[in-house]
Amino acid sequence: MAVVYNNFARTVTAESHQNAAKELSNIEDMIARHVDVIILQTVSTQALKKDIAKAEEAGIPVFLTSVGADPSGILGAVVVDLKAVGRLDAEWIRHDAAGRGTEAGVIAGAPGAASDLLVEGFTGASPANVRVVDNQPAMFDPARARQVAAAMIQAHPGLDYAFVANEEMAFAARKAFDEAGAKGVKIVTVNGTDEGLAALKDGRFAATVANSAADTGQLAVENVISLLRQQKAEKIDKTPIRLVTEEDADTAPLYCPRHE
Repeated sequence: MAVVYNNFARTVTAESHQNAAKELSNIEDMIARHVDVIILQTVSTQALKKDIAKAEEAGIPVFLTSVGADPSGILGAVVVDLKAVGRLDAEWIRHDAAGRGTEAGVIAGAPGAASDLLVEGFTGASPANVRVVDNQPAMFDPARARQVAAAMIQAHPGLDYAFVANEEMAFAARKAFDEAGAKGVKIVTVNGTDEGLAALKDGRFAATVANSAADTGQLAVENVISLLRQQKAEKIDKTPIRLVTEEDADTAPLYCPRHE
């Protein structure tokens, strides 16, 4: 747990570690603390209904980040259009492949939440000449991503592209591909961190989609306070997204400010 102050609000934070049971436990802890609102970035859309019901039973509104829900059951949300994020990466591959028959692999995150939407957007927008030959979850764990990438390139030595559901896993996948002698596999990914932008510049990544966590967090806190005070605010707001490549990496938005 951590406590910070933002815009005159006392903010208590908790980490669920990609575990739906831990997420529910964290919500129960917030209820015990008698918080005024719970800002939730869920680890599982399947568990979300139970999480919201638990908070609602205690009379505490829920505000979501990254994914949405029935607007009538929540205070509001700041969402990333994750399908659009996946589509942007697929469109970059379409342009790069230029009609050539190619193979792509997908290294997904954790099933049941944001990763599913990312992958759906990517696979749905992949052109007919780009065949998705493998799609495996790595649970947003770099070690597992490295294993998945190693197995993927062994099974598909002709792989041309890999869509990886976040940059942390993408770095691990890059190592696995390089170790297998597959330095030509082009990686497209998601986030736009400082490290990710550096990887664009030196060629480790081909493209990433910037969706600033700093923007999402700031919008969430500002909109929550405004909605609680019945001031003007978008009930369902969106985090801006943008495809970034080596050419425009220097102008990408700040992903998350560093705290010394």
